[in-house]
Amino acid sequence: MSKAAKKKSSKKRSGSEAAQFDQKTIQEFKEAFGIMDQNKDGVIDKSDLKDLYASMGQIAPDSQIDAMIKEAPGPINFTVFLTLFGERLTGTDPEATIVGAFAMFDKKDCGKIKEDELIKILQNKRGEPLDEDEIKAMYKGKPPIDGGEVDYKAFAHLITTGAQDELANA
Repeated sequence: MSKAAKKKSSKKRSGSEAAQFDQKTIQEFKEAFGIMDQNKDGVIDKSDLKDLYASMGQIAPDSQIDAMIKEAPGPINFTVFLTLFGERLTGTDPEATIVGAFAMFDKKDCGKIKEDELIKILQNKRGEPLDEDEIKAMYKGKPPIDGGEVDYKAFAHLITTGAQDELANA
């Protein structure tokens, strides 16, 4: 391989991970960034993350928030945010991503969250909240809820494979 070819191929690998997203996905990330940027200054900082957790009824320890902030090479503007997610999601399966999101609410680290917490998450006005009909439809899918607790790993599996299974059996 020539020097020019090596340089070109290595440059391709070191390019922005954000380039892998289509416009719809980028728009969804913009919405998520807007939700996380609580003070709307164009940068996600420690106070934004603390406020975000508080808006969801959570109190995150400073050490956890500091660790999140340190993952970025500098201030977390939208481009850095998109790149961080691009790096994280490369090769990540959607089920693992959903489990990771639910794990934020698993204070006991036991693989379960309270059913009312799940409903609160799904109806959160900061994202795309589910309405009453969508919540009823979710229950028709027989989510893994037992004694008021949701096995969120099984729930994530149901979300990511349930629709495919229904189509395969149609």
